[in-house]
Amino acid sequence: MTHWTPELPLIAILRGITPDEVLAHVRVLQEAGFDAIEIPTNSPDWHLSVQRVSETFGQSLMTGAGTVLTPEHLAQLAHAGGRLMVTPNTNPALIEQAAGTYGFEICAGFATASEAFAALQAGAQSLKLFPSSVFGPDYVKALKAVLPAQVPLYAVGGIHPGNLADYLRAGCVGAGLGSDLYRAGQDVAVTRERAQRFVQAWRDARC
Repeated sequence: MTHWTPELPLIAILRGITPDEVLAHVRVLQEAGFDAIEIPTNSPDWHLSVQRVSETFGQSLMTGAGTVLTPEHLAQLAHAGGRLMVTPNTNPALIEQAAGTYGFEICAGFATASEAFAALQAGAQSLKLFPSSVFGPDYVKALKAVLPAQVPLYAVGGIHPGNLADYLRAGCVGAGLGSDLYRAGQDVAVTRERAQRFVQAWRDARC
């Protein structure tokens, strides 16, 4: 099973990106310091994008898929060479298959402590609180009181450079970054600028 320790615990969520444009955006993300790329399964030809990123960047990036919901998604992800599986929900059977059959790094989505513990028992190595902006940093603090201290917790949903520090102070190790980092069709220069802002916000929060 993969044991992933990111240098920068920010996951770039490229929802809606296409295979033809994915490499250019991932390249500027890596240059900014990102080492985790998530391409959601509701993106056009998502498995081809994962394959192109995996083949181009290899082990230097933790590349995978988000919104993973079915066994078919798992098989496609493995065929594409992806290593990271991110779910929006807690599905113990799917997590068990992802861990046992494929050995993916699994970041499982959850909303309650019960879902979190079910995901961990099934084999998830890290957790994502989704949607974080609905629950807020105080909810993160409450969860951290009962969750295993060594389990990485990511905030996902509504995270931007202005509130990232709040979630880190509350106990999150990092965050998954969606529309405030990338929106379908945006220019590569915009991705570069937004990535740099997020990296700076993370560095400022760590000082």
